[in-house]
Amino acid sequence: MIGLLQRVTGARVDVGGACVGKIDSGLLVLVGIERGDNEAHADRLLERLLGYRVFADSQGRMNLSVRDVGGGLLLVPQFTLVADTRKGTRPGFSGGAAPDLGRHLFEYLCKQAGGAHQPMANGIFGADMQVTLTNDGPVTFWLRVPGS
Repeated sequence: MIGLLQRVTGARVDVGGACVGKIDSGLLVLVGIERGDNEAHADRLLERLLGYRVFADSQGRMNLSVRDVGGGLLLVPQFTLVADTRKGTRPGFSGGAAPDLGRHLFEYLCKQAGGAHQPMANGIFGADMQVTLTNDGPVTFWLRVPGS
């Protein structure tokens, strides 16, 4: 399971012209679900996201997590993160989870995140989404919890 996290001053996701999720300062996380991922991988990714220290402390060092600063968490499914781009000019997606499993794991991750952290919002699996963000820094990290 992959989480591309971006520290933001604000982010939102729209579907069909309507806002379905929005946060102020916090983390926007694009989530890619790979073949072999399961609920334990989702739990581990969430643990890492909530504890990853990307916010500045009083000395200006990245020593605080989204949990420490009370920032928002916006999760957005993005299957293109699992693309194989090692050769050619067209990405391959054979490493991605089947749609039913991907939907289940993304919805599971959102449910767990909502129970563990607020404010929390999310995009919609399989929807055509428009994501707007202001990256703060910019600060962007790619986290991966390997599947089986």
